[in-house]
Amino acid sequence: MKCRHCHSDVTLRLIDLGSSPPSNAYLTRERLLTAEKWFPLGVYVCTQCWLVQTQDHADAAELFDSEYAYFSSTSTSWLAHASEYVDAMTGRLGLGAASKVVEVAANDGYLLQYIAARGIPCLGVEPTRSTADAARAKGIEIVEEFFGVSLATRLVAEGHAADLTAANNVLAHVPDINDFVGGFAAILKPDGVATFEFPHLARLIADAQFDTIYHEHFSYLSLLAVTKIFAANGLQVFDVETISTHGGSLRVFAQRADTGRRPEAAAVARILGEETDAGMASKAYYMGFQARADAIKDALVRFLIDTKAAGKSVGAYGAAAKGNTLLNYAGIRPDLLPFVVDRSASKQGKFMPGSRIPIVAEAHLKAAKPDYIVILPWNIADEVIAQLDYACEWGAKFVTAVPEIVVR
Repeated sequence: MKCRHCHSDVTLRLIDLGSSPPSNAYLTRERLLTAEKWFPLGVYVCTQCWLVQTQDHADAAELFDSEYAYFSSTSTSWLAHASEYVDAMTGRLGLGAASKVVEVAANDGYLLQYIAARGIPCLGVEPTRSTADAARAKGIEIVEEFFGVSLATRLVAEGHAADLTAANNVLAHVPDINDFVGGFAAILKPDGVATFEFPHLARLIADAQFDTIYHEHFSYLSLLAVTKIFAANGLQVFDVETISTHGGSLRVFAQRADTGRRPEAAAVARILGEETDAGMASKAYYMGFQARADAIKDALVRFLIDTKAAGKSVGAYGAAAKGNTLLNYAGIRPDLLPFVVDRSASKQGKFMPGSRIPIVAEAHLKAAKPDYIVILPWNIADEVIAQLDYACEWGAKFVTAVPEIVVR
């Protein structure tokens, strides 16, 4: 296996999660009668550039197809995060009617709707038809293609050079990370700024967040790796912030290496130092992760078996990709977890990939009144508990499994 950034030989394994179907390939009732495609799911560490990455088994076009079912706007906390980002960037960069904002992985327009509302010209790049159509319905212009140097060059020629580019939770999703990053260097104006948000590898390791590993995530990112990748592809990191989303993320600010003039903030050296001091540039740091993931998986299975044996009922909330990783690695099926509730109409009436657990509307939860509700997207557990507070009326308790079983 060769590193997708530096092309060195990669042999150090972080974790082997067996095999699973793509985590967002939700099944219709008709597709239950057909075979699913399962791919090996292993993650390895490049000991030269320290990029943590999956083996390549599934093509990106196969993972992000026209039926892709992740719509960002279903999470109220994520919408609030996007609105706050727009407020912060508008003030920090002085964006206005003469500016241009380009978002890569614009999804359903969850962020650009706030840019457009301010009268700032904007463009979204979104390769999946389902979410692109949802963004267009909000009046947002969308280019329905995968992003890279070629597309960026074409967009600049068409008048879309950017003062700001946003790339939230997409840097991990690209198989050719060099071409993707190079695209931002190509599309930025000389003094433009690119921001990237991604789950921080340090949090993934510290909290054993193995369920955030799935085929759509080709890379798992530290600032150590990102600064090297950016430098090799025409970008220079000049600031970084820690943010709470997705269990702990980084927001990285970058500029063109050839024309950018912003000084490097102290936060860059600080976080690089924290990663180095933690040992993220050493093999020892990545050892033992498999055992920790296995302990979480075993604890959840024991909990569900014990619950069933005690005659108690259980359901789950949130048909999230991370939930699919957890359920498939644990081998959980409808006999132990009979349904998953999700607010997204695009998922309701379908079935979780692999486990084939039915996805239902919230009305089903109110009718079933389970004793326990397992929150699969644990990163928004507080939001879900507030949304489902009525379940306390029948004595339901909420359960999260990562980084350990917690019942509240």
